[in-house]
Amino acid sequence: MAVSVGPRGRKVRILATLGPASSSPEMILKLMKSGADAFRINMSHGDQAAKAELVRIIRALGVEHKRPTTILFDLQGPKLRIGKLQGGSASVDTGSRLVLDRSSEPGDASRVELPHPELFGAVGEGDRLLIDDGKVRLRVAAVAPERIDTIVEVGGKISDNKGVNVPDVLVPIPAMTEKDRSDLQFALEQEADYIALSFVQRAEDVEEARRLVDGRAALMVKIEKPAAIERLEAIMQHSDAVMVARGDLGVELPAEAVPPLQKRIVARCRELGQPVVVATQMLESMISSPTPTRAEVSDVANAIYDGADAVMLSAESAAGDYPCEAVQMMDRIGRTVEADPNYAARVHFTATPAEPTTADALAESAGNIATTVQVAAMVCYTSTGGTARRIARERGPVPLLVMTASQKVARRMGLVWGVHAVNTRDVSSFEEMVGKAKRMALRHKLAGADQRLIILAGIPFGTSGSTNVIHVARLVGDELEDYAGA
Repeated sequence: MAVSVGPRGRKVRILATLGPASSSPEMILKLMKSGADAFRINMSHGDQAAKAELVRIIRALGVEHKRPTTILFDLQGPKLRIGKLQGGSASVDTGSRLVLDRSSEPGDASRVELPHPELFGAVGEGDRLLIDDGKVRLRVAAVAPERIDTIVEVGGKISDNKGVNVPDVLVPIPAMTEKDRSDLQFALEQEADYIALSFVQRAEDVEEARRLVDGRAALMVKIEKPAAIERLEAIMQHSDAVMVARGDLGVELPAEAVPPLQKRIVARCRELGQPVVVATQMLESMISSPTPTRAEVSDVANAIYDGADAVMLSAESAAGDYPCEAVQMMDRIGRTVEADPNYAARVHFTATPAEPTTADALAESAGNIATTVQVAAMVCYTSTGGTARRIARERGPVPLLVMTASQKVARRMGLVWGVHAVNTRDVSSFEEMVGKAKRMALRHKLAGADQRLIILAGIPFGTSGSTNVIHVARLVGDELEDYAGA
């Protein structure tokens, strides 16, 4: 059953990809009501005009339903591909030889074009080349300026313009193509909340994107290359959020290596207080089936037990036959996991030691107070979202109501664990701070009669980075009547 477009009663966020199955206002609203907290716009498909219409629809629905809604633009990134073949395809046998060269002539079972000159100086003997998501696997036997000789280790069919993965080398190409630069500028004009950067290999890739974004959106890095794993710490230091993109990661690494890497990345993001999204093939069978496999349900549940901020649907919501059912299933999995009596212990398996700052000390204290005096919710006033992320990092036992005067900050909160954001004007006094916190908690059904709230804010009010107040307040009976009419 669909839930209302209000506080979710669920702390993990759901990021739904939009596409042919989910591009109408009616369907996007259904996805919101089914549980989608944020929407991914994939720039690998379609034109900018169609994407602008999606943004218009999402923003209009957000205003209509008084819910700041997060939009993530996912840049395509560089795509390595083979050229064309005679008749469109060819079959290569295991143990045979296949030459990749720079000739634009249509290829066959013995040779095919590789229109990426930078690769000829990067790969070496023994390196792997994977075609069509690893369905065909090659091993480099020799390299010359104009050709790469390979031995086919896993044969199969290759066809025009299929993708090539090069897992064993740092590919000497930038993370952004000219198309990506155009799409990035377009996304910023559309006031994107997050920009996802594909095929990141080095911190330098992120630095370039950050200069172009210039603070106008949050920057999410997609971890999908072995080279990125080797430089993970430096990459994360330059990012605002992380996506564990398991599809491409699983092509270039052994499948069994992906789960521990996923857990490692989620744990490190938790420590840093960066939103982390687990993505790809989460409910893959629901592209064509109204129900998922038990293994898929366990996969989603494990990401939630690990404390991921968000779980993502790709083709399930973009092009599948059951987009709403896929969102509803993710919503039910999230609620069920979070209702598990053992959930709190599991989600806190990752230690998140406080940094020596006032904001971290208060965030840690808020979690302890919430457990000790059984509060209904935490309320946080923030101008940048920084304090909200530090509180969410603690994975507290109650919802977090974030109040901010910035619409941009409110929308970015849609990928932060446990947050319900409200765009509202700043307060100017302690009394107004407490009164508004009570009123908003009541209005958004996060607290009721005789329940307590923890309120965090900074004095002077409206000053970035000044969080220095923690206060426990109670909603008493006569106040409820006043707030109900406010």
